[in-house]
Amino acid sequence: MSPVLVVFAGLPGVGKSTLAVRLGVALTAPVLPVDPVERALARQGITGPAAGLAAYGSLAGLAEVQLDLGLSVIVDAVNPVASARALWEDLAARARVPLRVVEVWCGDEVEHRRRIERRWDAGADPLVPDWAQTLARRAEYEPFVGPRLVVDTATAADPLPSILAYLD
Repeated sequence: MSPVLVVFAGLPGVGKSTLAVRLGVALTAPVLPVDPVERALARQGITGPAAGLAAYGSLAGLAEVQLDLGLSVIVDAVNPVASARALWEDLAARARVPLRVVEVWCGDEVEHRRRIERRWDAGADPLVPDWAQTLARRAEYEPFVGPRLVVDTATAADPLPSILAYLD
């Protein structure tokens, strides 16, 4: 398979990271999650909107190195607004690789809330949003324009085969 930039998008708790890791294993491709970058910035006292921009920019820089090596790259981030998504479009154009966006949803709100609350109750990460913060992010989430694959993790069907088919 030729190199491709795969960008996962969707609200916290919908299953992006789980699918990104599974895809990374299937493709033997690096998975670049934004969360550890945001945590590292927070440990350095960098928080707020500037930290988000810095995290996405850092991730894009790391992705560009991998693409230049001829590797496919999988990005795992919320990508809630058009400006964040444009970053990946620009990168794919510069690297001359196809961009494949996978937008992940959890169509069952009760299940989505359960996932968020289970993660939040674990208390392992202070940057993990609670349910109220997730709803606030949903209100700010801009609709996607352009091609993408939408998967719903609330269904019983395994979405990985359809993601792999979408990449071909």
